[in-house]
Amino acid sequence: MDLELLTKLTQTFGPSGHESTIRDLIRQEVEPLVDDVQVTPLGNLIAHRQGAGKKVVLAAHIDEIGIMVTHVDAQGYLRFTRMGGINPLTCIGGRVRFANGAQGVIYLERREDTSKPPTLEQLYIDVGATGKDDAPVGVGDVAAFVRPLEQLGRRIISKTLDDRVGCYVLIEVLRQLKASPYDLYFLFSVQEEVGLTGARTGAYTIDPDLAIAVDVTATGDTPKSLPMAVELGKGPAVKVKDAGMIAHPMAREWLIAAARKAGIPYQLEILEGGTTDAAAMQLARAGVPSGCLSIPSRYIHSPSEMIDSKDVEQAITLLLTALAEV
Repeated sequence: MDLELLTKLTQTFGPSGHESTIRDLIRQEVEPLVDDVQVTPLGNLIAHRQGAGKKVVLAAHIDEIGIMVTHVDAQGYLRFTRMGGINPLTCIGGRVRFANGAQGVIYLERREDTSKPPTLEQLYIDVGATGKDDAPVGVGDVAAFVRPLEQLGRRIISKTLDDRVGCYVLIEVLRQLKASPYDLYFLFSVQEEVGLTGARTGAYTIDPDLAIAVDVTATGDTPKSLPMAVELGKGPAVKVKDAGMIAHPMAREWLIAAARKAGIPYQLEILEGGTTDAAAMQLARAGVPSGCLSIPSRYIHSPSEMIDSKDVEQAITLLLTALAEV
């Protein structure tokens, strides 16, 4: 794996609605590899490699979960709301960085009743201010979590692997794909974490014949986890169903056939909670056959998500195989 690229992708600022910096980084990587690039009015990056065949889109979202300041009190402490799915339990003691470079630590106010899990309203951010006028940020400012990428053998932990690892897969496919019979669009979508917004408008713009999202999915291999037939290191997962969609049989079988041809393992994914850009893309215009290739991930939407590098490499091989064949 190109850990330098994955590190750049995961560590670049880009909460939902504030993706310009990460979009610029990805554009630098993909522009030399495609025939044309466009940025849509909402902020999606669409990279097009022309072909004579059916129109296929591969999508990965570039936004990350984050927080937005809702109030600054007299002492300079910040209250905030979530941007995307955030669990208060994974926030306590975590650090965040704002667009202007200001940093802060999230902590928990004193509670009389500690028998219940804390709520987001009971958390605050300490930015080191001595008062309200000293705070380096204010209401409406957004921040992303801070946590470096680390390698543990084949396992990789970092913030924002959801879904910068999907972006990594798409970039590597573009780097390695020699030729394809398809007319290919690589959609790097915005605002997935707050409503699949970028994918919905992006698919409308492209009007594809087939759409595949590349995203992360949960696993069933941690202590007392929800039973799920997906494990780290057992291969990429082909989505069957999640909370937002049923994968189209054509898309599902296309991915499975490619995995079998390439001789790589794959898993079948049924995700009880959560969904991906595929759920929005399938509703574009008259409807688009859509599916999803998922990278198994532990601790999703925490500052320390975990993946297996072998799953990522096999996902790239699977897509290269699929895109090389009619």
